[in-house]
Amino acid sequence: MAKRTGVTEVGLESADPNIPKPRLIKLIVRNFRCIGSQPVEIELNDIVVLVGGNNTGKSTILKAYELAMSQGSDSGKLSLDDFPNSVIDETNLPEIEIHTIIYDNTPGDRWITLINEERLVRERFIWSEIDKQSKRQGWDSVTSEWSDQAPWGAPNVANSRRPVPHRVDAFDNPSKQAEEIKKLLKKVLEDKVKQHRGLEDDESEYKQLLRRVEILQRSIAEDAQGEIAEINTELSELISQVFPNYKIDFDPRSSDGIDKSINLFKGDAQLLMGPEDGYMSTIERQGSGARRTLLWSALKYISEMSDKRREENISIRPHLLLLDEPEICLHPNAIREACNVLYNLPNNHNWQVMITTHSPIFIDFSKDNTTIVKVERNIQDNSISGTTVYKPNKLQLSEDDKANLKLLNICDPYVAEFFFGGKTIIVEDDTEYTAFKYISQQKPNDYKDIHIIRARGKATIISLVKILNQFGSNYSILHDSDSPLSVNNSINPAWTINQQILEEVANRPNGYSVRLLSSIPNFEKAYFGEIAKTEKPYNALKQLISNPDFFSTVEQLLLCLINHEAITPKNCLEWYTLEQLENAHALL
Repeated sequence: MAKRTGVTEVGLESADPNIPKPRLIKLIVRNFRCIGSQPVEIELNDIVVLVGGNNTGKSTILKAYELAMSQGSDSGKLSLDDFPNSVIDETNLPEIEIHTIIYDNTPGDRWITLINEERLVRERFIWSEIDKQSKRQGWDSVTSEWSDQAPWGAPNVANSRRPVPHRVDAFDNPSKQAEEIKKLLKKVLEDKVKQHRGLEDDESEYKQLLRRVEILQRSIAEDAQGEIAEINTELSELISQVFPNYKIDFDPRSSDGIDKSINLFKGDAQLLMGPEDGYMSTIERQGSGARRTLLWSALKYISEMSDKRREENISIRPHLLLLDEPEICLHPNAIREACNVLYNLPNNHNWQVMITTHSPIFIDFSKDNTTIVKVERNIQDNSISGTTVYKPNKLQLSEDDKANLKLLNICDPYVAEFFFGGKTIIVEDDTEYTAFKYISQQKPNDYKDIHIIRARGKATIISLVKILNQFGSNYSILHDSDSPLSVNNSINPAWTINQQILEEVANRPNGYSVRLLSSIPNFEKAYFGEIAKTEKPYNALKQLISNPDFFSTVEQLLLCLINHEAITPKNCLEWYTLEQLENAHALL
């Protein structure tokens, strides 16, 4: 451990490689931009998805997270516009707090608070001037108050091992987007450099270091040529999937000679893109979609390289990706690829991701490492709040649940729309989904803000109910009762699922209303008398179009799912016990 002015500095991470790295678990923001004195708390995870309406503060949260990770650099300073109402109020200064879980006593017992048998370290950053760094404080567990001293000593010590932030705004200008992509690619080469640091570890004098660094530079430059070629090949293959016959030419521009900074690559890296046999122009001159596609390609490549280097036991500084509306300007295929890249990026345990989005495609229920936070603005007092509406480790989904949700995500990438607001209705199959969608299209003013989730099977209803219960929402369910026995008089598996649905509905949070309705014995027979067994959604739709009575009955059913007090139509049962369902089925 290095010593300066008699003060021992310690690293953020343990020197013991067997002890896990610290993990950030919470971000708290006050008095920053549109966020006022009422704090906004964000639970952190490998992937955090911020959802909510426009102008609710989602982008402000991204910037706050970047600030907390950027102390000591220009990115860690504020302008006057970052202060609430562009006024420096000494009683309401911008404040960002981060909570970190550690696995040893690296910062010292004074800074550790035991919470649920975990070691929590709290730090906060306060800005009192523009264009100045913040004051960093630590929570003293002995005195139970904030101290002007802080865990891990000097800010540069702690910050040197915090995740490196990479923020891409929704409407960054082309030059800024290009620089961010080039910076990400250069990190691949800089990580490669770390493999060679052993050559300089035993040098104590600067002149000796300079003599050896020339050898080091030549070695790395030669070694990097293969890396550069691999980058260009991999990126070209990825980019050509969206832009056929296009290729990438990335030149980090090695330094000539040795200077005091011992830079191995210049800062003005060049990144070209274009057709294989055509004009290659700089990425700044490409369209927004091309730049965003290249960003995903670069991230995918970096993720794969990080996996390789972790296997080689190379220590690499963690990274934090902050993305504002990643779906902007992307082709549907590119959006799906972007979603896959983002969810796979943290797999190497070296990346965290926080995004804002208005697209349900970027929400994947089958992942274990995702937190979804709803950001809202209170109309009464204009305050902003961040509510965690989904966190898998609290939900404890079974393997069957994960399999159900994964298949549902594949079949319907928009299944997560309910996170974005509206009345939620779960239906079992395609026929009722088609019928309700047709009715709502015929009367759009009567059925606004309704989200119908197609479970595509009774078992998946259970998995969806678990999510909606954690989300904290009123919702309705319509499913087929089915028969207690199969044709061969054995127990019908579909019937046993009814009880499981009922039990899961009973786990809803206090204060929320759920209406559980069952079609006796199924949707088609209950409201249409029976329809052809093939192409059931299409045949039901024809009946609704041609027969006003059918339309009226199904519309009454839809109203019952929206209004929990409305009277149900014939052959529809609101049920609370399996015995009720059995009695209704016996009357057929």
